[in-house]
Amino acid sequence: MNNQERLIEVLQASHAWIDHFNFGDADYCVQRYNDDALLVAKPVGEFHGQVDIDAFWRPFMASGATDLVYTNIWLKEVDADTVVLGADFSMNVARGVITHEEWVHTDNGVWKLKRDEFEILERFDP
Repeated sequence: MNNQERLIEVLQASHAWIDHFNFGDADYCVQRYNDDALLVAKPVGEFHGQVDIDAFWRPFMASGATDLVYTNIWLKEVDADTVVLGADFSMNVARGVITHEEWVHTDNGVWKLKRDEFEILERFDP
């Protein structure tokens, strides 16, 4: 797989994650994190591993958060199995910036999040 193909695959993985988020599919979204992943959601906190990450995303999604959109997306290939994505994001309840979504290519060919860092800059009433 060449550089361009990796970047396209990561964009596709990211779009699939966003689609499932907007459908309220917490199971899919959490399963797209590595077992030992780190989620840093400023100013909310840090969440280590799928169990903690589930405890963050599931109630957030159940509260009615939807309409997630990424804009100003950038990608950086770290190596053949790692790509970092950054973007601005908006949804019906907040807007902010994604500073470091680290996607890794797993042994079974699936791209998963190893590290996810974002900052909520503004919150809205749903």
